[in-house]
Amino acid sequence: MNAITAAPTGTVSPTATRWTLDPGHSAVGFSVRHLMITNVRGEFEKFRGNVTYDKAHPEATRIDATIEVASLNTREAKRDTDLRSPLFFDADSYPDMTFVSKNVRAVGDGNVEVTGDLTIRGTTHEVTLSVVDISAVQVDMRGNPRIGARAEAKIKRSDYGMTWNKALETGGVVVGDVVTITLEVSLVKAA
Repeated sequence: MNAITAAPTGTVSPTATRWTLDPGHSAVGFSVRHLMITNVRGEFEKFRGNVTYDKAHPEATRIDATIEVASLNTREAKRDTDLRSPLFFDADSYPDMTFVSKNVRAVGDGNVEVTGDLTIRGTTHEVTLSVVDISAVQVDMRGNPRIGARAEAKIKRSDYGMTWNKALETGGVVVGDVVTITLEVSLVKAA
């Protein structure tokens, strides 16, 4: 494993480029175990973010992202209503989730681990995103430079005050505690 020492994201490379998240070509998803047999998947349809990145100095990467909680969609209206309620996200009281990077470490061949503060329901915990498949710069059909990447992190929903559950007769619970967050992002060079 080829690793570069982590650097605080306050350090900006002089050759870093600022990128803006393109929500029309990106996805913010999650999955959680349901009834101990399958994973329920969902996505957030409204989000925004900015990334400062320099391939030559990935340790200076900075990320600032916001997700609108009420935009969640699991393809089941009743479940979505429950997830927006105070039992889970409490979207009326806490309309946004945020992620702000604190440090980044290059790992492997062109991949990075981004550690930052994830705030959900007014509670903040440090989370590490594993970012892979960072693309080379491409130019889209309108002449805009773009890059893309995939990222994943695992969190415990109970760490953010989402503790509702129900025991099953056969053992286990209705909703798992570990949530996998997945991101597929397309970033456009900021003006």
